Amino acid sequence: MLACEFFFFNLLFLRYYSCFRGTTIGFYTINESTIELLEHTDFPTIKRRALTTLQVNMGYLCNMSCVHCHVAASPYRTEMMSRELVELILQVLVTQNIETLDLTGGAPEMHEDFKYLVTAARALGVTVIDRCNLTILMEEGFEDMAQFLADNEVEVVASMPCYSLENVDKQRGKGAFDGSILGLHKLNALGYGKVGSNLTLNLVYNPQGATLPPNQKQLEADYKHELKEHFDIEFHQLFALTNMPIQRFGAVLLAKNQFHPYMDLLKANYVAANLTEVMCRSTISVNWLGELFDCDFNQQLEIPVPNKSRRHLSDLLTQNPAGDDIAIADHCYGCTAGQGSSCGGALEEEITEQAIEEISSI
Repeated sequence: MLACEFFFFNLLFLRYYSCFRGTTIGFYTINESTIELLEHTDFPTIKRRALTTLQVNMGYLCNMSCVHCHVAASPYRTEMMSRELVELILQVLVTQNIETLDLTGGAPEMHEDFKYLVTAARALGVTVIDRCNLTILMEEGFEDMAQFLADNEVEVVASMPCYSLENVDKQRGKGAFDGSILGLHKLNALGYGKVGSNLTLNLVYNPQGATLPPNQKQLEADYKHELKEHFDIEFHQLFALTNMPIQRFGAVLLAKNQFHPYMDLLKANYVAANLTEVMCRSTISVNWLGELFDCDFNQQLEIPVPNKSRRHLSDLLTQNPAGDDIAIADHCYGCTAGQGSSCGGALEEEITEQAIEEISSI
């Protein structure tokens, strides 16, 4: 096999079949190669504030296999959260007085207890976010999912890496754009994304390559114009997220010899003010086994929370993580570069004078 053929074969293999931690791609291993390059860091020490959001990864099963996916989800994954842990989540929501339950995956809707968890959490008065890939709404067996989300007033945060067919299909696979448009039409028809509607629909943008996201406000305006004019689609906000140098995206960077230049880019654009609003200060991430992590990215790198007495969901029934140190590595620069990045998009719009004053104490 020619060298160029070998390179593109590995990228295709990475995109569609590299599903498990430790899978060898070309000359390196996805998870181990990136963590070894990230674990030695000069990123500033930060601590937790009050816990307001519980972000739960219900499992890695997904109907898609996207290149930018930092959890390497795919239709071939079998790791899914148990019903016992689902019940434990509901207990923790009450014990910790959690405001928001952020459900992710994979495609969280594919978990057999997804509807049960959503209904029970909403009954507790907890805001529920569904991180939806949109195409799942059109899959056989999930035709009623959009209506279920609307009935329970679930906030939908939907992946839409571009408003053009070519770019979306390049990043998420052939047919992804058409499926996403159909999913958005389905949500709009139910009232999602409409002005004045209490059915929140936000979209997520990821850059196609080793670059920082453009200005979120301007990009949101472009998205709204293009999607309305060409597809009659409406939504509330656009979240511009920075790609993290881990899992599939990290492997692609390594394959293209772009890993170190990308890290240099993140560090060169570091903004200290973003430290006050990084999501890990008020959010804790739970994997499908109930283990605790400071963020979804640390979860994929298997970097546990530093406090050894609080490493499982059950520990939150009796302990409060406020004030704990947060586990850091070089990928944390991805959340603080430029306008900042979090599961709620750019951070710069959230920074207040009071928040800036906190920097000196971080």
